[in-house]
Amino acid sequence: MNRHTRLKTRIALGASIGLAVCAAAYADPLPDSFTYAGVTLFATIDVGYAYQSNGVPLNSRFPGGLEYQSFTTTRNFSGSQSTLAESGLEQSKVGLRFDIPVGYDFNAVGRIDTGFNPLSGQLTDACASIADNATLPQGKQTANADSSRCGQAFNGVMYGGLSNKDFGTLTIGRQQSLQLDALANFDPQALSYAFSFLGYSGFNGGGGSTQAARWDNSAKYVYQNGPIRVAAEYSNGGNDTGILGKAYGGEVGVNIAGLSVDGVYENEKGAVNLRSSFDDAPNYPLPTPGLAAYISNDTSWNAMAKYVLDLGGSADPKAASNKLAFYAGYSHIQKAHSSLTGLSQGDYPLDIGININNSAEYNMEWVGAKFSMPVGLSFTGAYYHISQNSWTIGLTPTGTQGIGCADAGLLCAGKFDEVSLSVDFAFSKRYDAYAGVNWSEVQDGLANGFAGTTSNGNAGSENQTTFMIGYRIRL
Repeated sequence: MNRHTRLKTRIALGASIGLAVCAAAYADPLPDSFTYAGVTLFATIDVGYAYQSNGVPLNSRFPGGLEYQSFTTTRNFSGSQSTLAESGLEQSKVGLRFDIPVGYDFNAVGRIDTGFNPLSGQLTDACASIADNATLPQGKQTANADSSRCGQAFNGVMYGGLSNKDFGTLTIGRQQSLQLDALANFDPQALSYAFSFLGYSGFNGGGGSTQAARWDNSAKYVYQNGPIRVAAEYSNGGNDTGILGKAYGGEVGVNIAGLSVDGVYENEKGAVNLRSSFDDAPNYPLPTPGLAAYISNDTSWNAMAKYVLDLGGSADPKAASNKLAFYAGYSHIQKAHSSLTGLSQGDYPLDIGININNSAEYNMEWVGAKFSMPVGLSFTGAYYHISQNSWTIGLTPTGTQGIGCADAGLLCAGKFDEVSLSVDFAFSKRYDAYAGVNWSEVQDGLANGFAGTTSNGNAGSENQTTFMIGYRIRL
């Protein structure tokens, strides 16, 4: 084959690939849903490319692969990162939904799903990402931090129950907390890993502890009557879960025209908090002594609102129109001492080296807006802010030394700010491409431990800028 023929072959091959991609995007040959007898298969694959001004190399098991914000427990930034990336908008996952009529206007309902990393094919396992890095020094680690996804067969949710339009829905199993459910509706960036603190960190969704974002051994009841909705959730907790003791929560919400308002309260006894470790702990990794951790009793109060304004834009009143949505939220979280001990999710043993003496308190606020067009194009901007008080700890699970800001800078008051902008274009209901930028900064106590910040935690800052483009396929 001569050079001219090879060139034509390459052009033809490139054109064929391009046409295939366009055909897949615009023709959308897939059915509306993969449903049979009330059982629906669903899946998401979200991949892309990211550049970070300061970050940590990709980890094949860490949820999202990268540390997308500077609010992190590793203090591990090691310079700029340029890499393939994953799950920027949404955790890649696969699962089944159930909605099967069983008579007397009742339906059997349920869901099972598990998150995976599409670049490696592995189940997401944040606990393993911490364990794998425990013997490596600061600045040499890959991405790692706490999460409720710790390699379980179904690291998302697994529950079942009954639903009735007049009596509500009752489900039992492994379920998202009420706060995490609410954030999915009231976060302008829809819990994106790459562009939302509320998505990347489960701290708020777990009411103060990331492992508590999903409740094992739980029962949840949701009731809607016209514009009013109420919900309640209870968990027995237990060993090798994110909550070692009992937990309960309640939610009240209302929809009036384009306005939605929700309030959520949660109380968790014995929430697990994992701490990333460096090579000064020579007995790591597992099984002896285990993942560095502390246990807390968490209480959170949350208020959220969203207002959707219909801007019209079409001569046909039945056609889709331009919409502008505004978002706002506030959370107050208090973390206090807990004497409970046990295993983390994924059955990882724990090394509980500290406990809370004087409570840690966090105030979180966020605002944002999203402009959506009928052609599938949307633009989103969001701002997130967190402030932390100065708090104290004791050594060992029961110590009362009252170690505070003067001796451990991470315990000093600090704050976090994040601003993100993103654009998304949906070719169809199953295919979309996105791009965005996220800037975040930690200051004072929350910045303590990053290279280049002050050692006492009273001053200093660290920031990160992330650019990401990606493509998402949803079944």
